Amino acid sequence: ALGSDTGGSTRNPGSLCGVVALKPTYGLLSRHGLIPLVNSMDVPGIMTRSVHDAATVLRIMQGRDERDSTTIQAPSTPPSLPEHFDIRDIRVGIPKEYHALGLSQDTLDQWSRVATMFEQAGAQVQEVSLPHTQHSIVCYHVLCCCEVASNMARFDGLEYGHRSTVDSSTDAMYATTRHEGFNNVVRRRILSGNYFLLKSNYDRYFVKAQQMRRLITEDFTNVFRSGIDVLLTPTTLSDAVRYSDFIQEDNRTRSAQEDIFTQPVNMAGLPAVTIPTALSCRGLPIGLQLIGQTLQDWKLLTVAHWMEQQLSFPVIHFHGDSDERELDRSKVTFAFTAMTRLQTIAAPEVILLHRRMLFNTALALSARSTAMGPITHHSSAPDHSEPCNRTPERTKGK
Repeated sequence: ALGSDTGGSTRNPGSLCGVVALKPTYGLLSRHGLIPLVNSMDVPGIMTRSVHDAATVLRIMQGRDERDSTTIQAPSTPPSLPEHFDIRDIRVGIPKEYHALGLSQDTLDQWSRVATMFEQAGAQVQEVSLPHTQHSIVCYHVLCCCEVASNMARFDGLEYGHRSTVDSSTDAMYATTRHEGFNNVVRRRILSGNYFLLKSNYDRYFVKAQQMRRLITEDFTNVFRSGIDVLLTPTTLSDAVRYSDFIQEDNRTRSAQEDIFTQPVNMAGLPAVTIPTALSCRGLPIGLQLIGQTLQDWKLLTVAHWMEQQLSFPVIHFHGDSDERELDRSKVTFAFTAMTRLQTIAAPEVILLHRRMLFNTALALSARSTAMGPITHHSSAPDHSEPCNRTPERTKGK
């Protein structure tokens, strides 16, 4: 699946749903056809079942597009990711500023476990500093509102989108159209953005935010210049939140919490990928994020592929022999069980995405039923009495 990633909008749901989500280098994929939100940060994100699939989609889509002036020439890439990779040549950085307030114990344990996994495999793992990260969410909010105010100006009822039936005057139709078409979140961003862009506030807010954005980008540049190949960070503070908790907070607070680990990457234009690692104590997926250097998406995916192989998080396969078919059955059972849990505790967006994935999986398996025999639903569900932070097993029938 494809989706726009402005501050983590593909990596966050990818982490919560246990799939791979790639945010490529800014300009590597065309934004033509993408409804703009924040032009300087928007990137088409790729969500797939595996890192290999993400690499395949990226290789097909990358490159210049005459309809998007921000696209750049893609570097040459091999036909596929290497199956065997010497991780001892890689240096992994652990940003100390990403030990954020509210980070769940499950996520922290997985972060430590994967860092240890890299170290035991021979990779060099070291703590690094991104000192301006603490200001990134405020900087992101100011720039986001400014560009939203500019981009939403086109929805005036004359050429794009909804048009009000009020026709007493052009001004009345224009005002009513925007009132009816935008919800409170969009209106608040437009008002904030126009406030930040006022002549009296321009230097105080917009210019300062742009200066801070440059410092955030330089933090990443300095870390990578020191010899670090990839950064390993959490993607979200925790697994999917309960719906009752989700609706208690306003959109501004939720955005500040959910995007804390993901939006600095968009401001710096760097590639990043989320890889599912294990299940939390509640039986919901937890993902970690790898951040790479500009235009080194392939190297990032190579490290992510190695990490995916070591973690052995279940992947649904649609094609193959009878052995893979049996593996498919176990993954469908895992998906049904996770769906049951999500319906009781997760936010609506997570439930909808997971339901679509499960539906597509069922369709693909159903199409093969004639040639490979009927699909039977295994009643045995994963044993959630096991210790926390476990990786779902690949054993048949689980």
